[in-house]
Amino acid sequence: MDKRTLKRQYKESEIPAGIYRVVNTQTDRSLVGSSVNLPAILNRHRGELKLGAHRNQELQRDWNEFGEGAFAFEILDTLAPRAELGFDLKRELGTLEELWLERLAPYGERGYNTRPK
Repeated sequence: MDKRTLKRQYKESEIPAGIYRVVNTQTDRSLVGSSVNLPAILNRHRGELKLGAHRNQELQRDWNEFGEGAFAFEILDTLAPRAELGFDLKRELGTLEELWLERLAPYGERGYNTRPK
């Protein structure tokens, strides 16, 4: 395929939105979050960790200690946009993220998330 066709296909493809998790497989601690662009956020986390510039200092410290091989980047759930009147993708993602946070409780010794107030 030519470059123009590939560009068009990329622009027309649906970008998955949903819930992700960065898991330390050595300690079973994880960071759970949501994004309207899952591939981009996972790449961002991976890139920041490799550069030593991740905003979550505990996660960065463990990455530095255990190394890249000790971490897995997972998509836990996806959410397809709907054409319904009043559908708010970000609001739905927030609700879905709350459910996953409640289910996994990635706080304190179990994770890198900050407990909600």
